[in-house]
Amino acid sequence: MDDLVFKTTREKFNAVVEEIVTLTAAGRPVLVGTTSVEISELLSRMLQLKKIKHNVLNAKQHQREAEIVAEAGKPGTVTIATNMAGRGTDIKLTPESRNAGGLAIIGTERHESRRVDRQLRGRSGRQGDPGSSKFYVSLEDKLMRLFMPERIARIMDRLGLKEGEVISHSMVTSSIERAQKKVEENNFGIRKRLL
Repeated sequence: MDDLVFKTTREKFNAVVEEIVTLTAAGRPVLVGTTSVEISELLSRMLQLKKIKHNVLNAKQHQREAEIVAEAGKPGTVTIATNMAGRGTDIKLTPESRNAGGLAIIGTERHESRRVDRQLRGRSGRQGDPGSSKFYVSLEDKLMRLFMPERIARIMDRLGLKEGEVISHSMVTSSIERAQKKVEENNFGIRKRLL
């Protein structure tokens, strides 16, 4: 789905938590992708306050990793993962999860590299399984602060967005991807010069 863009990080995380509540109530397993251990722990604290059972998969849980991934396809299971790229284990859906709509992927931020975002998205809808993926973005995210055209911030101001309101449009999604492309080109240039 198109990205959902919020003005502030706080509004974005509140919306992510609400979405997790809705998805788990519908019996869908949820995989939340974060870009850092700090964000995964912040989100974990927010879910604890709402009394939502969840697993956190980051560099601190090596020994439990396989067991967490094995559970991740069960109905209503919430897994928070940091850079869940090619972890080598597929998330197997139970028949109940499949009927409820499959694995729901929530990205809490766009990564600097489109490849990492695509790997996260690709975690759902594997081999004909149902599933969905959606990224939540705020104008305060690092990628947005560095590369977002002023235009988007101006549009949001012009729309007079109230606290918690969201903008979702394919134009926003494509301009985020252009920003990622710029970062990737910069990084490529740096590596090329270094070599």
